Amino acid sequence: MRKFNIKAQIHKLYTLTTVGYFRIAGASWVALLALRGFSMFEIGMLESIFHIVSSSFEIPSGVVADVFGRKKTMVLASLVSFVSGLFMILSNNFWSVAFAIGFSALSYNLESGTREALAYDSLKFAGQEEKYNKFASTEMMLYRITSSTATLCAGFALWLGYRKAYAFDIVFSLIAIGIACSLNEVSVSNNENTDNKENNNPNANKNAKIGYRLKNVITESWHFMITNKKVRSIMVINAIIGAVSTLVLFFLQAKLPLAGLNDALLGPALFVMGLGAAFGAKAAGFFPKWKYKKYIIISSIGVIFAFAMVFTELPYIMILGGFVGSFFDDFIEVRTDIILNEMIPSEQRATLISVNSFMFSIVMIVMSTLMGSIM
Repeated sequence: MRKFNIKAQIHKLYTLTTVGYFRIAGASWVALLALRGFSMFEIGMLESIFHIVSSSFEIPSGVVADVFGRKKTMVLASLVSFVSGLFMILSNNFWSVAFAIGFSALSYNLESGTREALAYDSLKFAGQEEKYNKFASTEMMLYRITSSTATLCAGFALWLGYRKAYAFDIVFSLIAIGIACSLNEVSVSNNENTDNKENNNPNANKNAKIGYRLKNVITESWHFMITNKKVRSIMVINAIIGAVSTLVLFFLQAKLPLAGLNDALLGPALFVMGLGAAFGAKAAGFFPKWKYKKYIIISSIGVIFAFAMVFTELPYIMILGGFVGSFFDDFIEVRTDIILNEMIPSEQRATLISVNSFMFSIVMIVMSTLMGSIM
């Protein structure tokens, strides 16, 4: 491998997050489908298809990253995103849109856990794993700002129309592919007794058979989850807090106009609430020595406040609640990411981080119906 530049690697990952998640069509896909004449029932079905695909491929995508390489998986994720946008442009009925939606979900799966695993092991390879705290908070902040800005562009996407809007997304997918191709692959072995860089040869595992590596990743990941109650508890708690905050924001999209908010202000309101998440992600980096229980207590209070404010029927108080909920959702999400990466073996890092995302998907499926009946 050519000389490894950790600063360049981290900056490329930051850039990839910014470019990869600025998808104006993806951020307003519901409105674009409605504009095309799809019914709310059909759109709901497509949302279900997205989550079914996402749940099905979340963990397998992590295994792919651990076995075949994180860089290759990041390239593949951007390529699949490109294909999804292309299929959406060519779509002309429900099932062709569903096919494109499935590819979009798969793209998210391939990125989920892979980016974090590559970043943590890159820093560990360089002997700077203590800097992952800063990376996690900054990367999450960039993601939130980028996705919120894309949401703010919903009106522009509708003005362009779905074909031009998805063409816009495709251009950014192509840029993301180029950035992903420029990343360095790293391999950090936890089987060694030393973290010496000379022992962390990125080519060390290339002679191993793919079948053996695949079996090893799956069996070791399963053993780790079964024997580590603390990791399971952290994943479940983080998923519950995240699901409540996410669903509050989801229902606020419908409830804010009903509460009297001008339709023209909905986009800016969603943008402001998204910034709450960005601030929460950044704030997490300032409290590295806090015990995780403290994060749980404070974040739980924050999302409960957000949930309660939905029932005030006062638009600006509801927006404040959404902002606070988003803040504490990412506040604990970043800390959870850091703790899990410190506890998880490098060889199964992407797989086990994907398990965390899978846990969130399962909790979302259960709580969506529950909160929908309450709200």
